[in-house]
Amino acid sequence: MKCVILAGGLGTRISEETHLKPKPMIEIGGKPILWHIMKLYSAHGIHDFVICCGYKGYIIKEYFANYFLHMSDVTFDMTSNTMEVHQRNAEPWRVTLVDTGENTMTGGRLKRVASYLSDEEAFCFTYGDGVADIDISREITFHKSHGKLATVAAVLPPGRYGALQIEGAEVAGFTEKPRGDGGFINGGFFVLSPLCIDFIESDSTGWEGVPLGRLAEQNQLMAFEHDGFWQPMDTLRDKCMLEELWKSDLAPWKIW
Repeated sequence: MKCVILAGGLGTRISEETHLKPKPMIEIGGKPILWHIMKLYSAHGIHDFVICCGYKGYIIKEYFANYFLHMSDVTFDMTSNTMEVHQRNAEPWRVTLVDTGENTMTGGRLKRVASYLSDEEAFCFTYGDGVADIDISREITFHKSHGKLATVAAVLPPGRYGALQIEGAEVAGFTEKPRGDGGFINGGFFVLSPLCIDFIESDSTGWEGVPLGRLAEQNQLMAFEHDGFWQPMDTLRDKCMLEELWKSDLAPWKIW
């Protein structure tokens, strides 16, 4: 099974870093968040990736072009112009990088990589800027069991602020960052049939709008509920929080 990852957006809400690199290349623990997402899928046996590049996509291409060297111990013999690899730590990945346009919307990016998915019965699809401890294997099994065209991970958004528990005018307690308002939202981890791409009209189509709406109207969209850790990296604050979790060895998404 393949996994398609959207990695072409501008990331304007975290412009402190995205003026230099695409958002999926912002690092958590010295590795791009894109790497963390790929490691999550790889832990569930998915090693074949199609990455939809756009804004500063050449940086992503250069990263994977040099990945083997970055992850291995090597000796360069300048006199004989040879390279000896001592230890290989590279991943068992096959990575296809596709330029899907700098201004293409999320649905349009998926439509542009359709030719790489035509032989798949189903494929995974996600964004390149969020991590979770979601059980991908269970989601895939769930998708195959219901026979519909699409499955979306339904998640509870993390709270932004602590909540006061007030009795009368007295504060009886304080809850640090409670989970949203109890309503599930699109968690961005999908399992899809290639037929879903037919619901996308053009480059200007956002996946989250008309395509998902039509799938729901036709009773072809099922929800896989995930009540564990889920965190998008939308702002510098989010990035710092994920970095702290990683440094403290408390990163829930690190299942490998």
